[in-house]
Amino acid sequence: MKKTNAARILDRLKISYELIEYEVDESDLSAVHVAATARIQIDQVYKTLVLEGDKTGNFVCIIPGGDEIDLKKAAIVSSNKKVAMIPMKDLEPLTGYIRGGCSPLGMKKNFPVYIDISAFDQPAIYISAGVRGMQIKLAPADLVIACKANKAAIATETN
Repeated sequence: MKKTNAARILDRLKISYELIEYEVDESDLSAVHVAATARIQIDQVYKTLVLEGDKTGNFVCIIPGGDEIDLKKAAIVSSNKKVAMIPMKDLEPLTGYIRGGCSPLGMKKNFPVYIDISAFDQPAIYISAGVRGMQIKLAPADLVIACKANKAAIATETN
């Protein structure tokens, strides 16, 4: 199994993790599909979203795979009045990652990162390893250390 930049960052920080490979379906890159394919509970799969604020610029939110981002809450925690998801065409130039393979670790720039507080109800969560077809399993507290992240209530349950 090939190591990704995200995995190398965790190695450098001496943070323990596990790489999990899964079959990619180009027609369905959703976290729900990743969870089903990799046989992981959806409440443990977290997706990485990149947003743009009107005052602070870009920032990253990590939320449960089955939930939606609450833009009002994201604006408040990031000290913005208005926030929006970045256009998909801007994802790779901005982060170095493509849709379905965007990891909060190893982006081109160190953006502020916010992790939904629900992650801390789990012993371990899964995030993208930075490529489609691979997830990193790690403790939420270790992800906070690796990303210099802030805990925040930023997700809205969709069920």
